[in-house]
Amino acid sequence: MFRKDNLPLGIILGVFTPVIAFFLYYIFFVMMPRHISLGEFFTLLSDNKQMQPKLISICLLLNGVVFYLYTRVRRDVTAKGIFLMTMLYAIVIILLKIMHG
Repeated sequence: MFRKDNLPLGIILGVFTPVIAFFLYYIFFVMMPRHISLGEFFTLLSDNKQMQPKLISICLLLNGVVFYLYTRVRRDVTAKGIFLMTMLYAIVIILLKIMHG
């Protein structure tokens, strides 16, 4: 599946890579040093609206790595899907920043 060059694969990777990055962020920067449960972390995020766009931006960094890897091996259609989803996440970040200051 990962050897194919198609748009749906890029969209799937573009959606789920930041989700994986979120859980990696939670494990390495929240759970291990501070011992905060996932539920408490979600409560913290819902209470602190200014932290949401920052965390999404950090999670998008892994999308950039995946995009680079797919362009490097000339899977350009898949890379377009990843880029498309990254731009949609960027629009969400901008809207969150406008709404929450």
